[in-house]
Amino acid sequence: MTRPPVARLRALRSVELFTPALGEAADFYAEVWGLAPVESERDAVWLRGTGEEHHALHLTRADRSGLGRLSFAVGTPAEVDEAARRLLARGIPPVAGPGRLDQVGGGYGLRFTDHEGRLIELSAETWAVRPGGRDAAVPVGVAHAVLNTTDIDASVAFYCDVLGLRVSDWSEHQMAFLRCNADHHCIAFNQAEWVSPNHVAYEMRSIDHFMRGLGRLRHHGITPHWGPGRHGPGDNTFSYFTDPTGLVCEYTSEVAQVVEDRWIAKVWRRTPELSDLWGTAGPPSPEIRRHMAGAPDPGPLAAPAEEATA
Repeated sequence: MTRPPVARLRALRSVELFTPALGEAADFYAEVWGLAPVESERDAVWLRGTGEEHHALHLTRADRSGLGRLSFAVGTPAEVDEAARRLLARGIPPVAGPGRLDQVGGGYGLRFTDHEGRLIELSAETWAVRPGGRDAAVPVGVAHAVLNTTDIDASVAFYCDVLGLRVSDWSEHQMAFLRCNADHHCIAFNQAEWVSPNHVAYEMRSIDHFMRGLGRLRHHGITPHWGPGRHGPGDNTFSYFTDPTGLVCEYTSEVAQVVEDRWIAKVWRRTPELSDLWGTAGPPSPEIRRHMAGAPDPGPLAAPAEEATA
């Protein structure tokens, strides 16, 4: 008998990134990338887009770069409590909650780790904010996160079976695109040699906002490592950059919208003309591939290296 997923995820709410260069990264995302600072502490900064989420990006000072946390929205505290029960029934104990979250942005939630050590948060009733203006060429919020995995089949199985995501498409057996709502993907997995963040994408409201955002970055002396172009899987526009830590960030827009009862997942060939339907970007450079590969990331709850080897 197939067990139901632990919760119905409504959206990828925010991403936490670890960075050893907190000040430089915060300045980049606020002054160049276009996010607005919400709150800051000695070792953390929270930034928002123009959408309804309290924050889209949470930067935390650390001795290495990596993924801190993926935060997903669920509907109610009761759904969080039910998710905790269903996780325990699967032998996955929460590492925090369920309960009120003592954090910037508030909310009621829980946290647990996935099969590769990533920290997942499910939350409801976070602080409400007023949406920002629609004219500025700045991000609305987080669009998706692409994660490097050592076992793409196990990763897809965990996020589908446990979290209820659905596969929208494959790029051969190299990438899998998963959705939680009508957007083609909120999470994608890339088969790799080690676990690490590949990149985080931020939604621009339209292709016009997307192009004007690229113009603003160019004004700051920053040009894309790859892009602009339009992907085949997801049909979204793309331009990839790196932040001061070396983590990859993307502007994107116009992601394909899935009609749940009509969508049929397909396997895309990994060819240049399908990676970029416009033919404007060319192949990704060795430099951006190196940044997308990142460094092995043991996860935010792993013991520091000196403790692990003691």
